[in-house]
Amino acid sequence: VTGKGMTPPQKTLFPPEKISMDWRQKRRPGAGLYNLGSTCYLNVILQCLTYTPPLANYLLSRQHSRFCSQQGFCMMCIMEDHVRKVLYSSATAIRPRAVIRDLKFIGEFKPDIPGDAYEFLRCTLNAMHRACLSGSSNLDASSQETSIIHEIFGGFLRSRVTCLSCKTVFDFFKVFLDVLLKIKGASSLTTALEDFVKPKEVDGKKFFKCSKCKKKVAASKVVTVHHAPRVLTVCLGRADHRSSRKLSQVVEYPEYLDLRPYTSDPDGEPILYSLYAVVVHTGHTCLGGHFFCYTKASNGQWYKMNDVSVDSCAIHTVLGQQAYLLFYAR
Repeated sequence: VTGKGMTPPQKTLFPPEKISMDWRQKRRPGAGLYNLGSTCYLNVILQCLTYTPPLANYLLSRQHSRFCSQQGFCMMCIMEDHVRKVLYSSATAIRPRAVIRDLKFIGEFKPDIPGDAYEFLRCTLNAMHRACLSGSSNLDASSQETSIIHEIFGGFLRSRVTCLSCKTVFDFFKVFLDVLLKIKGASSLTTALEDFVKPKEVDGKKFFKCSKCKKKVAASKVVTVHHAPRVLTVCLGRADHRSSRKLSQVVEYPEYLDLRPYTSDPDGEPILYSLYAVVVHTGHTCLGGHFFCYTKASNGQWYKMNDVSVDSCAIHTVLGQQAYLLFYAR
């Protein structure tokens, strides 16, 4: 087996043992968020990140801003400020003004144009990750992947490609901050995950260049989770790219998930996750509609967060939704 993409880091930016997966303080849920135009897509992501315990613990400790030398836009400083405001506010709702002011630095978003929550999540985590790297120059790629953002959300996928001519096996490793699952024909998260790790032909068009055969060959490929993240974020791909319609079928998802069967070593000890946030999209197309979310606050209770409103709810309500994004923590 030849492997590629798993070089040990020369420097660790954030020591993983300092990550605290449990809330340091338990309190009632924080404020709702005003919709300032068409901003429900960013409100849900801000809420889900606010209730991500290891991230909130870190942001509330103000460790980043104390040493931040960034001039101008810094997504970590913005999030630090935002999470404090939401969790400590006596107001029932606040305006996420700083995020909206700097939208153009986060990604291609405009406050008055509806956006996609998944894209906003990816752009926000990338912007936070970049903020963690500012002030460190000449870092190798593996060292960059030791930021607090990668330590919390990051894992590795292994693609194991087998040349069908000479049967040589090649391993390729790739870092991920979220997993996008195809849900066409899937009735549950587990069937979508099973499909994700199923062996697939690398298109019969002889796409893979085998370094042993020295030519392009037919190959088969198996993708597995090689290193499980502390926080697993899953997007149930509801966009049907052929018809631009939304796949609105029910995909069941559990409160507790064992990721072990979908890893490179499926027979080891269970890797257990617990659901703590769900983003729901309503509407018939992916471009319009409305986003709201369910999050589990530090007091262990679930709440429906729909822009300004924050209402307590039961777990069976949370598990019966047309989910778009699922957040699980170990």
